[in-house]
Amino acid sequence: MIVITAPTGNIGRHLLTRLLESAPANRRGLRVIVRDPERLPDVVREQVEVIIGSHGDARILHRAFEGADAVFWLVPPDSSLPPHEGYSGFTRPAAQAFAARGVGHVVGISALGRGTAVADRAGLVTASLAMDNLIAEAGVAYRALANPSFFENLLEETDSIRQRGVFTDVAAGERKAPLVAVADIAAVAAELLLDRSWTGIDSIPILGPQDLSPNDLARIMTEQLGFPVRYERQPFEELHAELVGYGLNEAFVQGVVDMKRAKEEGLDSGVERTRDTASPTTFDQWCAQTLKPAVLS
Repeated sequence: MIVITAPTGNIGRHLLTRLLESAPANRRGLRVIVRDPERLPDVVREQVEVIIGSHGDARILHRAFEGADAVFWLVPPDSSLPPHEGYSGFTRPAAQAFAARGVGHVVGISALGRGTAVADRAGLVTASLAMDNLIAEAGVAYRALANPSFFENLLEETDSIRQRGVFTDVAAGERKAPLVAVADIAAVAAELLLDRSWTGIDSIPILGPQDLSPNDLARIMTEQLGFPVRYERQPFEELHAELVGYGLNEAFVQGVVDMKRAKEEGLDSGVERTRDTASPTTFDQWCAQTLKPAVLS
C-alpha cells in the first residue's frame, strides 16, 4: 500500500496521475489523505482509498498508515505558524506513526541547501531540513527530494503578467539559479515509490535542465506569450512589509524573507547538475503548456 499526502496539490496531483497509470502501483493499492475529497477528480476517487482529514492529525495518520509500506510526505506551508512549528511540528505525529505502523519507505518534499554556509539561516528551508532530520530519526528508509524554486511559483503572478507585463521577486535580475517543474518532481517521487530497492537516508537533488536568471525568464516569457514581459526587482524590506500586510504570521514572513535572501547568497548553488540531478522539462516548454494558457485565459 502506498499512501499519498497532499494529493490535490501541485506535486501530489501529478504524482497521483503517474501512479494510477502504473500497473505496479495499482496492484499494491493507493490510499490518499485529503481534507476535501470533492477536490479529487471522480476518476481518481474511484481508484483509490480515501482517508478524510488532515495528515497533521495523529488519529488520521494511524488509520492511513495501517498496512502501508511506502508514504509520500509533503507538508503544506502554513502561513499562520512559525516555520519550525509548521514543518517539524506538523510532521512529528507522522514520524511517530511511521514507527508505530511499520512504514518502511518515505519519500518527502524538501529543499536544496544542506551543507551550505547559509543553510542554518535560510528560513523555510532551514525548517524543511530540520523536518528531514526528524523523519530520518524515525527508522524509515528516507529520500528527501531536494528542490530549488518551482516554475509554478510564477502562476501567482499571472494577473500582473497579463495586465502589466511584469513579474517581481527579490533576486538580482542577472543571477542564474536552478528552477524545476513540479511534474518532474512527481516523476522522481513515483519512481522511488514504485521501486523500493533503496535503503538508508539520502537526498536527491532535482535541478531542472539549466540555470536561469529572472532576466532569462522575462525573455522566454516574452517569446512564448507574444507580448513584452519584464522583471522588476523588489527590495527585501518591501516584500516583508507586503506579506505582513496580508496578515501572515510574522515569523513565517521572516522565514520567507530569510529563505529568499539565502537563495540570493547561493543556497541553491551547491549541487552540480549531472544526468542524475537534471530534470527534463524546460522553461520554454512549461511556459507553452502551463503559463501561457493561464495568462491568456
